[in-house]
Amino acid sequence: MPIMGWLTWLVLAVIITGFAAVTGIKAKGTRHVARTHLMGIARLSLWAIVIVFAYLAFRAYSAG
Repeated sequence: MPIMGWLTWLVLAVIITGFAAVTGIKAKGTRHVARTHLMGIARLSLWAIVIVFAYLAFRAYSAG
């Protein structure tokens, strides 16, 4: 049985991507989008997803 399966790598990639999206980290030579309207909507969407999953986790925890 592998120690880190494909789902673990996917979760790790999502966490890193979410951190980069919230903090506004960008690579060298890329366009600056950290203070644009599009990045604001992306952050709002990310927070909405986090809230939904936190709610689902809370319901699953309290049901058991």
